[in-house]
Amino acid sequence: MAHTVAKTFSTPAIPFDIRWQNRVYSILGLAALLVVVVVFATTLGSVPIPFATTFQVLLSQLPFVDITPSSPEVFGSPLSLEILETIVLDIRLPRILLAGLVGAALAVAGATYQGLFRNPLADPYLLGVSAGAGLGATIAMLIPFTLSWMSAGAVPLFAFIGAVGAVAVVYSLARVGKTLPTTTLILAGVALSALLASTSSYLMTVSSGELHRIVFWLLGGLYLTKWSQVWTVLPCVLAGLAVIWIHARPLNVMQLDEEQAQQLGINVERVKLILLAAATLVTSSAICFTGLIGFVGILIPHAVRLIWGPDHRFLLPLSTLVGAIFLILADTLARTIMPPTEIPVGIITAFCGAPFFLYLLRRRKGLAFF
Repeated sequence: MAHTVAKTFSTPAIPFDIRWQNRVYSILGLAALLVVVVVFATTLGSVPIPFATTFQVLLSQLPFVDITPSSPEVFGSPLSLEILETIVLDIRLPRILLAGLVGAALAVAGATYQGLFRNPLADPYLLGVSAGAGLGATIAMLIPFTLSWMSAGAVPLFAFIGAVGAVAVVYSLARVGKTLPTTTLILAGVALSALLASTSSYLMTVSSGELHRIVFWLLGGLYLTKWSQVWTVLPCVLAGLAVIWIHARPLNVMQLDEEQAQQLGINVERVKLILLAAATLVTSSAICFTGLIGFVGILIPHAVRLIWGPDHRFLLPLSTLVGAIFLILADTLARTIMPPTEIPVGIITAFCGAPFFLYLLRRRKGLAFF
């Protein structure tokens, strides 16, 4: 009997070590792939630039690196170095980096909500972020005077305020004393989302002049991205991701049950508040400049979980990298598939993501999400 028990508890050690190593190698491989994808996406556009030339331009910006990029021929004539650097560094690179930040933020926020609520259908917009941001952006587009913020107008500011405000209202409605019932929180989010969405729809119907612009923002896009937008989003996303990563272990414990997690020393209510605030911050700051990009927050965590497992210590960093890669590729496809017209990236994420997700479900049929 003792021999049987010892054998039962000793056999999982080797596969566990192998899984640990495989996940670490996967993180390193995805980080390298992300760099390749960034360079590759920078080469594509109305003016094609060779991969080697693009890599030289990016490498020349590093300190203590003295490289003069070669001037490629574009449409039969050589491209000047000044124009080359403008295209790569000022037009394409900030858009690609912002796409990576937004993809990483939405993927990690989705994984956080799914783990926090133990609900596979949870996404970053569950608590009214999308409805609040949509209403804020709609109001900003309809105000009869001009406002400017971060060289992008009032839309990002109003969208951010609307997203954060919606979650704050949901939190205040759902809180009961010192506890935050998960079911009540979700129901409050659904109800407020319906109210805000209907308000946005009403404003859209009574102001047909801005209807096209509002619809395009709601579909999501990274048009005319500037470095100022990247520097605005970057600290918010990095800070939120760091807080969420730090709480990966408590999030694992909370998958058992809130009462069991409390007995194991986890301050459940405090962890829920911190994770809700961090996930709301990264989601709101990510979408305020790009609009509502759907499907990333629900697709990427599930795909990562199906491939690498549900351990949040690896699920969160892997979702960060896969989300960034996915949205960069989706945005690259959105701006190059029908030149010179750009397709809203939200359409691409849904169109490309849904079949891939269904394929994963079919391939790993019977595997539980949690």
